[in-house]
Amino acid sequence: MPVALVTGGSAGLGRALTHALADAGWTVLTDGRRADRLAAAARPGVQPIVGDVADEDHRHALAREVDRLGRLDLLVHNASTLGPLPLRPLRDVDEAHLRTVWEVNTAAPHALTRLLLPHLGDSDGVLVSISSDAAVEHYETWGPYAASKAALDHLTLTTGLEERIAAYAVDPGDLRTEMHQAAFPGEDISDRPLPETVVPALVRLVWNRPSSGRYRLADLLAVT
Repeated sequence: MPVALVTGGSAGLGRALTHALADAGWTVLTDGRRADRLAAAARPGVQPIVGDVADEDHRHALAREVDRLGRLDLLVHNASTLGPLPLRPLRDVDEAHLRTVWEVNTAAPHALTRLLLPHLGDSDGVLVSISSDAAVEHYETWGPYAASKAALDHLTLTTGLEERIAAYAVDPGDLRTEMHQAAFPGEDISDRPLPETVVPALVRLVWNRPSSGRYRLADLLAVT
């Protein structure tokens, strides 16, 4: 039975992917900061672990659970933060603001990857980091988040190259999620697709294992 770890599985894309993998017979470890929301997202095949991926003790708890299971076939860095809200121009962003975003979006995924590399290598596993078009485009007020995702892209793909494992930075596109709504307070985002609509393309990417690199799920959805 394959094993996956998907961070941030209590809502949005993380929850949709966790459910899809569990329904396909995977054992899925997932985490989230709020116990009530994580419990509500649980189902057979899903093992929830409450905690913040930016916390070192929590990352080690995740690693111990992977050790207990004895394998890891897929690691998905999905947990993410926009940082302090509302979004603001870089002239109003101080060091503490940057550190908040960096710790969750970049430093924590890299640290967790390092802990789990032996299992990924042994299982010929796949490393996936959920990215954003902001990592390659420039949007006003999105600077800290964009920079953190661009850095994560590079860390992910360089790790894949150095460790000889399949590694992907995946841009899911704009989705109808709580985090996306937080970036546009008061606006109607009902025209954005639900996270569940892009999960098949993400699963297909993991299954087919094309060359490591950066992929847009919109492009993969267009492929029949």
